Amino acid sequence: MANFSKPSEHRFTVDVYQNAHLPEGGREVNAIVTVTATGGGTMAETPLASRAPLVPHQSPASYGQRAAGPDAAVVVMVDCSGSMDYPPTKMRGARAATAAAIDTLRDGVAFAVVAGTHQAQEAYPGGGRLALADATTRQQAKDALRKLTPGGGTAIGTWLRLADRLLESSEAPIRHGILLTDGRNEHEEPDALRASLEACAGRFTCDARGVGTDWEVKEVTGIASALLGTADIVADPAGLSADFTQMMENAMGKEVADVALRLWTPQGAEVQFLKQVAPSLESLTERRTDAGPRIGDYPTGSWGDESRDYHLCVRVPAAAVGEEMLAARVSLVLPAPGGASPQVLAQGLVRAVWTDDLSASTSLNPQVAHYTGQAELAQVIQQGLDLRRSGDIDGATAKLGRAVQLANRSGNEDTAKLLAKVVDVVDAATGTVRLKAKVTAEAQMTLETRSTKTVRVKK
Repeated sequence: MANFSKPSEHRFTVDVYQNAHLPEGGREVNAIVTVTATGGGTMAETPLASRAPLVPHQSPASYGQRAAGPDAAVVVMVDCSGSMDYPPTKMRGARAATAAAIDTLRDGVAFAVVAGTHQAQEAYPGGGRLALADATTRQQAKDALRKLTPGGGTAIGTWLRLADRLLESSEAPIRHGILLTDGRNEHEEPDALRASLEACAGRFTCDARGVGTDWEVKEVTGIASALLGTADIVADPAGLSADFTQMMENAMGKEVADVALRLWTPQGAEVQFLKQVAPSLESLTERRTDAGPRIGDYPTGSWGDESRDYHLCVRVPAAAVGEEMLAARVSLVLPAPGGASPQVLAQGLVRAVWTDDLSASTSLNPQVAHYTGQAELAQVIQQGLDLRRSGDIDGATAKLGRAVQLANRSGNEDTAKLLAKVVDVVDAATGTVRLKAKVTAEAQMTLETRSTKTVRVKK
């Protein structure tokens, strides 16, 4: 493991957990890669507002110096479709939540509010621009929120494209969106939303929230997944303000933009998959961009003080007992302008060693085994809920029973509690359950939305 720290006190580390031993002829190498960022505004003694972001265009000597202009830009997209008036508490909650988020902005952050219906409109400040947060602009924005009224349909792709245009007007390295909807994307073809997500991917990150229980889980989670953000349900509009405040605080804690996880593999080796496995599951395999011979970059978005785990699987050429090879080099990098070499923040090595020791080659690394189980947990929850909706009671019972067993085994207490609202648990250890006769839409949607949230290996 190699670590590189910057004068700004940011420090990135890469730790690799694996069983490097393979049987003779074995080809599949699995490893859990833990990336940790520390020393920024949320953990160091220096207040966040006084810190500069770590941005790609700065030279190492200039880290820790505030770049000219805002260091972050945020656009809040508020659903103002007609359904937000049923009940009226949804629109009131959305206004209050957006106001709370605006109050959380630190001075100097660029921001805007978009009112979303079957088209997107600038609610504040208008004129195709962003405002800089201070006491005056915060109050102006909150005054503008009071004028938002429900009416019209829902075309989320237009909201995202307007947010992208507004964020593009800023040179801030951290660009983030917050999107709230209460219904399905009924006034836009699915292909149009997919095209908007493809156009916005890599340009800004976005957290998505569904309020109430009339929205489509796969739409909201798909938005967050494509834009490397979080997704969640806020069934009761009264909870929106606390949720929006937390989202904005998290956004304000991001200080390192456009970080990529770079994989080098030797001749003959092939990356089978790379996925984030903590704090939530997210496949990165299809997001690879080539960065040179046998080198691929995978986007991870923006970082504050946090730690994330990734599961890497590499298929290597078969070898004889006693041979050893470097299966992959994992680097955390920041892009540099003009085709210059990227700045390497940290590195870790994934190894392969062939042995005839059966106990060594068949031993499962605890981290790899744990996250394999967490991935299966998310999968069987989705399958179980789909089977329940289709009326396959036996199939749903089997899948959700397996989910209860996996949640119990891994110590995923939050998911276990959500499962208990959908099934009656007879024996968690064996996964023996009975489907509840009546399940609320909130319980089912919450379980589905949060099914990809994981827990780390129990100590």
